[in-house]
Amino acid sequence: MGDLLTIHFGVYVALAFVLYAIRKALKLPKRYLPILSIGLGLLFSWLEGWEITFETTLRGIEYALYGIGTIETVKAIFIKEDEK
Repeated sequence: MGDLLTIHFGVYVALAFVLYAIRKALKLPKRYLPILSIGLGLLFSWLEGWEITFETTLRGIEYALYGIGTIETVKAIFIKEDEK
């Protein structure tokens, strides 16, 4: 529960919004979302530390996973798509 008030939670939410905006703007299929999220997660992680290490790589992948999870959670709760 303590992570909700830290800067890392803000990064997850920011990454989720950026991923969702890019996906909608470019009309990318869902299958490209993990690749895009890992790339952006690594970029965000690199910008935090200004170095590429094993820890920043793992943190970037963590950002990517949480970003995708946040997108899917928000879509499941708030965005109701018509089922056909």
